[in-house]
Amino acid sequence: MNTRFVLAVAGWLLAAALATGAGVAVLGLLGRPLTGPAERPMTAEEVRVALARDTAAPLPPGPTSTAVPTRSPGDATPPVVPSAAPVTGRKLISTGAGSVIAWCDGGLARLQSWTPGQGYETDDVEPGPDEHARVRFESDESKVEIEVRCSGDVPVPRISHDD
Repeated sequence: MNTRFVLAVAGWLLAAALATGAGVAVLGLLGRPLTGPAERPMTAEEVRVALARDTAAPLPPGPTSTAVPTRSPGDATPPVVPSAAPVTGRKLISTGAGSVIAWCDGGLARLQSWTPGQGYETDDVEPGPDEHARVRFESDESKVEIEVRCSGDVPVPRISHDD
């Protein structure tokens, strides 16, 4: 009986070691370490470089809707922070209600993509091409409309808040 007990414990330990090894190997293949998250927030400089690199890429045809960015709960709608106009005529326009990438082509405004902020949803979109393109983000508390017109080949946003 003592030999059976020792063999059972040894078998159990071997099975536990194999299961642990398999789990570590799978996590390694997925790119997620055991001791911490694989993702990390980007620094402001990394974001600027990524946006500059993305802005220099060719424009895809037509509008698309993208994933919802994160925002701290309870944040009031912050002021608009438009980016500098890139060489291609694309502009990132960000508000707490959502973000838009707009561009101009032959004096006509287009929305390349729009992303509602946390707690907001896209209510109405006119992606262009037209003299103006617009999107409205709506929450239970407020509505924010971003309208884009072109000055030459530079998108010029007009943001209106309806609280």
